[in-house]
Amino acid sequence: MQKKMTGKKKKELESSIRGYVLRMMIAHVTSDHLIGQKIKSGELRKKLVEPKWRCPKAFTMEEIALEHFTMELLTPKENLRRDYVILQLHGGGYIGAMRNAYRTFAGLYSEVSKGMQVLTIDYRVAPEHPYPAALEDAFAAYEWLMHQGYEPHQILLAGDSAGGGLALALCMYLKDHDYALPGGIMVMSPWTDLTASGPSYQENFELDPLFGNTRDSLIYNKDYIGEHDPTNPYLSPLFGDYEGFPPMLLQVGSIEMLLSDSVLVAEKAKAAGVKVKLSVYEGMFHIFQMAMKLLPESRAAWTEIGRFLQRTAR
Repeated sequence: MQKKMTGKKKKELESSIRGYVLRMMIAHVTSDHLIGQKIKSGELRKKLVEPKWRCPKAFTMEEIALEHFTMELLTPKENLRRDYVILQLHGGGYIGAMRNAYRTFAGLYSEVSKGMQVLTIDYRVAPEHPYPAALEDAFAAYEWLMHQGYEPHQILLAGDSAGGGLALALCMYLKDHDYALPGGIMVMSPWTDLTASGPSYQENFELDPLFGNTRDSLIYNKDYIGEHDPTNPYLSPLFGDYEGFPPMLLQVGSIEMLLSDSVLVAEKAKAAGVKVKLSVYEGMFHIFQMAMKLLPESRAAWTEIGRFLQRTAR
């Protein structure tokens, strides 16, 4: 006998359908031989021209220039929290520069944190600036925040894709060089294995709508690595030591090729005694959080980030 579907169950089914439809749309666009390959390889990202970003009325945005790169400090006009700050490291495979989506991310980070400032850095990227340029710039931004009066535990690292890997690499660099560590780390689909050796690189090869079915993509790009060993933990944090790390939140989609980058890091960090929350979103693709609040899955992810921030920044 078939049970009557409740409103809640209908909503859950609708949510799954919306996520599926968006996934199929991405797969359709990236399957195009010309445009799709430019998306997968990052070529389109490097040449992307965007309209000038307009800061929402609820915020102010200050541009800050350091020696090698620029930063943007987003500050809410009301209910500002000065006890913690978020340092955001954007994605883009280490070859894509800052873009408007990350400015929107900054606003969402501030919103779900109940009023924290967000510092987003436009770090140097390859091929003009290979490793260790991005790591040097991330460290410089961390130092800048400390010079503004923030204690290390008041700094919370956030990043997606390459930026997520960079956040973990920065924490490793800080630990190895006897600097106090940040108060927490939250990363979306972090790129932690530049050797592409994890099982999901094969298991999800035909499922991943963004990077799948080709070896000519961002995740196989060697411009940032150069002649360095890709197992260097500052390049591939998966191969590093997580003992002493602060609380971590890792979010990842179940069908993306970078799934094992998160799963293996979470396992390694937990074994080292780190407080880790790994959330695998079923049927989701790489950085599905860019759907902001349009998808139920992305709304859930941002809500989870808010809970993590509120628990960590007490």
